[in-house]
Amino acid sequence: MRLIRLVANLGYGSQKEVKAMIRDGRLTTASGEVLAADSRCDHADIRLDGEPLDPAPGLMVMLNKPDGYTCSTSDPGRVVYELLPPRFMHRSPLVAPVGRLDRDSTGLLLLTDDGALSHRITAPRAHVAKTYEVELARPLNGDEAIIFASGSLMLRSEKTPLAPAKMLVLAPQRAHITINEGRYHQVKRMFAAVGNHVERLRRIGIGGLGLGDLEEGNWRCLSPDEVSMIFRDNEGG
Repeated sequence: MRLIRLVANLGYGSQKEVKAMIRDGRLTTASGEVLAADSRCDHADIRLDGEPLDPAPGLMVMLNKPDGYTCSTSDPGRVVYELLPPRFMHRSPLVAPVGRLDRDSTGLLLLTDDGALSHRITAPRAHVAKTYEVELARPLNGDEAIIFASGSLMLRSEKTPLAPAKMLVLAPQRAHITINEGRYHQVKRMFAAVGNHVERLRRIGIGGLGLGDLEEGNWRCLSPDEVSMIFRDNEGG
């Protein structure tokens, strides 16, 4: 791919703006050689103002989403892209959320420009586990884990029962729950079905990948090994 198009597709600017960067000598190799418009070199060897370029297409980002942000490119309120470099929203293809977290839900959110990988993670047949920490309005009754694991729980307006889910009690009003489906507001509706209400919902794991020490509001790119962890079993706490 020509240098101009490569840099433009990474969201650093329009092709016209990238041409201006080249004229100004801002694009170089790691050794400092100034690049021309028709230069060809490895992605990893290109520098813009002395800094490496963002990862090539196939980027996977992990964000620790705070409360109040929408998984959208445009919204009257705050959107998750405000927490990322502005150029990420201008990459081609777009760096898009893998699934969603509600505005009032927090925690692990993945974003990628790889549509096939996103589909592999979110497709119902993939059964990629998602683990959440929930804080409840009322103390647990004590039988929720059995009900959720039964594979017979029906949610209102649904025609088929939920697949078995795992629950680990942490405190009278706090638990970890791991599901292998992605039905609409599933965790909130599960607790509503047993007479409780989810006050706070935080996603802490997808497959075998966890947030680790990533602080709320921060993000980082994942390595190929970390991406592969998504498809490993998550023990759910």
